[in-house]
Amino acid sequence: MLRGSLAPRGAIFKRSAAPPEKWAHRRPALVFDDYRTALQRSLDPNLAATPDSVLVVRNAGPVGAPGMPEIGVIPIPVSLRHAGVHDMVCITDGRMSGTEFGAVALHVAPESAVGGPIGLVQDGDEIVLDAHKGILDLHVGERELARRAHQHRPARSQPTRGYGGLYVNHVLQADQGCDMDFLMDPTTR
Repeated sequence: MLRGSLAPRGAIFKRSAAPPEKWAHRRPALVFDDYRTALQRSLDPNLAATPDSVLVVRNAGPVGAPGMPEIGVIPIPVSLRHAGVHDMVCITDGRMSGTEFGAVALHVAPESAVGGPIGLVQDGDEIVLDAHKGILDLHVGERELARRAHQHRPARSQPTRGYGGLYVNHVLQADQGCDMDFLMDPTTR
């Protein structure tokens, strides 16, 4: 479990799937607003990425995707793949199969679509992941984060009616099991 200013309610980091040299990492972010954008932008040979960049994929959670679908492997930018890079530190509010490999912090809660700090990360922001200490921090000042939060708009509109509206308005976050709030015992909420 990781916690910190980037994941106030937690994130999961599977140490057994990541090389030990990636368990502690402090580098700048390279942000993708959703998984489809990550797939598309990773093919750009001029994408400003280094092997030390922290890939951030947001809007992949219970509300943002919606449904928190399996996102598969987060793509390494093509220029780095051609240079032999096979693993990078990645952070997402989405989920991946338990059989995936790599240095990935998953299930960041709260997710971007409900106002989580992962939605405020910008390219170049310094991110600290320390799996030894259980830390996932965004090193941006509180005043700057408040300014970004004031200007933040969801990446896409969500349904307001029917099952879709019912779902996005009542699904719980990853740290609460992604169940519907009205199905939970009110004494345990």
